[in-house]
Amino acid sequence: MKENNQERPGLFELFISFFKIGGLTFGGGLTMLPMLEYELVTKRKWIESDELLDYYAIGQCTPGIIAVNTATFVGYKKRGIMGGIFSTLGMVSPSILIITIVALFLKGFMDNVWFQHALMGIRGVVCALMINTVINLGKKSLKDTIGWIVCIVVFVLAFLTNIPTVVLVLSAAVLGLIIDFVQGGKKKNVD
Repeated sequence: MKENNQERPGLFELFISFFKIGGLTFGGGLTMLPMLEYELVTKRKWIESDELLDYYAIGQCTPGIIAVNTATFVGYKKRGIMGGIFSTLGMVSPSILIITIVALFLKGFMDNVWFQHALMGIRGVVCALMINTVINLGKKSLKDTIGWIVCIVVFVLAFLTNIPTVVLVLSAAVLGLIIDFVQGGKKKNVD
């Protein structure tokens, strides 16, 4: 894959970019995707949109927090191991600061009616952002009938059964490999 930005970002630049993403988004990985796309693809041009979706998908399949895994992958791509470390620290630092402050004053926050109303508003925004992200992901990722069928089947299975997510993801990956093998075999036979 080609490099979008000819010059390598500085380690501090990676830290600050991911600090902004980590500090300005609420609700976890899915709600961070639009911010990741804006900051990394549109504004900084450090990676391509498809690359971000690949990193995000890998981040979902690996242990840990999706957004942190994605930050690590991007940082590593741009600046190696130190880039991965600085990007990861940038992504987690706002959460550590906020959790520390909340923990210090938790009792006061929980009894505060204004804080409770703010949390209610944030929950609504998080749900809206997650729906928006899912729709945008679907537009970019579901490019053929087979993709749509897999999406619908996995959604139904996830909603109606207790099948672990990792089993659904791995099953879809194996199905994709089988489909690619079968389609590749047909193309070779036609040629």
